[in-house]
Amino acid sequence: MQITHSIPELRAALAQRGKPAFVPTMGNLHDGHLSLVRIAKQHGDVTVASIFVNRLQFLPHEDFDSYPRTWDADCEKLQSQGCDILFAPREKDLYPEPQLFKIQPDPALADILEGAFRPGFFTGVCTVVMKLFSSVFATTGGGTAVFGMKDYQQLMVIRRMVQQFALPIDVIAGNTARADDGLALSSRNGYLNTDERHRAMALSQALKTLADAARKGDAPLAALEAQAMDALRAQGWQPDYLTVRNRSDLLAPADASLQASAPLVALGAARIGNTRLIDNLEF
Repeated sequence: MQITHSIPELRAALAQRGKPAFVPTMGNLHDGHLSLVRIAKQHGDVTVASIFVNRLQFLPHEDFDSYPRTWDADCEKLQSQGCDILFAPREKDLYPEPQLFKIQPDPALADILEGAFRPGFFTGVCTVVMKLFSSVFATTGGGTAVFGMKDYQQLMVIRRMVQQFALPIDVIAGNTARADDGLALSSRNGYLNTDERHRAMALSQALKTLADAARKGDAPLAALEAQAMDALRAQGWQPDYLTVRNRSDLLAPADASLQASAPLVALGAARIGNTRLIDNLEF
């Protein structure tokens, strides 16, 4: 596996290699990330992963400085999956000057759910992803990018961005990787202590319960969402949201959609102890 740090170095490594399949990450890799690399191996001539902890998507009170950085282990894991090129820019490589031009996503999609609780988050995500896409694909004529479905709203925002800018990139979604008890794999799971880890499965269970209740339609959706929030609070969580939305636009579905097998998704974000986790369930 070739490790590159600067954009010119990356582009030189990609020269004459065909179409890249690209997996952007912030490091601290787990099997969810590695499953995306395995997907990428099937969709490109050269497999590229990046590791970059993007300051632009962290709010001032969030964990940018303490975000887990596990460089040696990450390199070993990527190499074990047959990754061809690792792009690991330093901040000065990706942002050699203050990033004053930024990508502002559609507020109708980006200012709800995660965007409501983390203002500016998706602007930071879109800006760094656009810059990573430019680094990887600008001289290759396009290719494939693979993102995980755990970050459901992020995946939708990136797909819309690619569509709006007519980027020659095929965005592929990888299924959420889970532990045996149902907890979605996440770099932030490492923050959980033993007791919190034991109780962390409650988030995915709450989403399943909410989805089942929504399909039955025994009560208005708002009431079911409130019940789900209360049930999670009773287990010591601090939920930001547990909600059912249309898969197409993440807007609230009409009540008629609940019993008509419309494609829906239950999404949740909640804090257990000091750790904020997100998850989702299509149904």
